[in-house]
Parts: sequence; structure tokens; C-alpha cells
Amino acid sequence: METLPKHYVYEQEVIDFVTIAVQTCLLLEHTAEQEKHEFVEKLLNYLPLLYLKTRLLKMPEQMLDGYPQTFVEEDDYVFIEQGVKQLLGTDDAYLEVFMEDMKFSDEPITAFISENLADIYQELKDMAFNYQQQQEAVMNDAVLACLESFREHWSQKLLNVLRALNALWLSEDFQQKDE
Repeated sequence: METLPKHYVYEQEVIDFVTIAVQTCLLLEHTAEQEKHEFVEKLLNYLPLLYLKTRLLKMPEQMLDGYPQTFVEEDDYVFIEQGVKQLLGTDDAYLEVFMEDMKFSDEPITAFISENLADIYQELKDMAFNYQQQQEAVMNDAVLACLESFREHWSQKLLNVLRALNALWLSEDFQQKDE
């Protein structure tokens, strides 16, 4: 760290955030190689850390005009979503209570862990790809865009998924597999 230039993108908090973001992306990209129990356990470790590391970041000033480049395409999104959906099976769906539409609904609203994780993945992966370019302005604005989208939508999605995964982890079936 001492040899890195003095810039926001090289601060320890930013490096920590990028590290857990990349680890989360890798976990989601390798869903098919894991058992359901192991996958849920890892997510229950990664997601709170991802939330914390993101919340600890200060918002940088934008350095470039426009938005950072996006890299995640529809096929990538579907790959993540379908992989998680297939692994979790019927445990993918959960009742959502923190949606704006819920105020006006007499019916419960169903949400999906797979869809929310794919949304989070898209934000993290785009940021990570831009960060890999090793151009300070691009890296800076990629983190900025990720933080803005965290505040706009994916922080709530992360917390909703965490709540659903926690309920799954506490379920009797899951606990029996633990023993």
C-alpha cells in the first residue's frame, strides 16, 4: 500500500470493497460447482461484508464525463440468475415486504433471490471490469457509479436477499443438514 499513488482508488477502504465485490462475483459465477448448503453459507458471509465495505466508502468526485462502460450483457445476467435459481430450487422465491408496491397490495409480492443476486452481480462486475483497466479516472468513476446504484437499488436488494437467506439457513431442513 505504501508504494501506491495517493488517490481515492488506492485507499484501503476502496481496495477492501473491490476485493469483496470480486469475491462475490466469483462465487456467483461458480454457483454450479457448489452444493446448495455451501452456497448459502458463503453468501451469508459475503453479503454482510459487502454491505459493510460499501457503506464505509465515501463518495468520490466524478472525474470523467458520462458513465463508465458496462460489460455485463444479458447472457451473463441470465447465466447468474439461472444458476442461482437452479441451485436454490423452490427456496429461490420469498415474500417481499419492502417494495413500494406492497403499500397498495392486498396480495403478497413474490421476489427471487436469483434475480436480486443477478442485479447485484451486474453492478459489481461492471465496476470490477472498469477497475481492472488501471486508469485512475475510470476506476474512480466506476466506484462512484457502483456507490450511486448501491444507494438507488442494490443495497435494499442485498438486504432483502440476506433476510431470505437467513430464513432459509434457520429453517429446520437446513439445520438438519448442518448437523
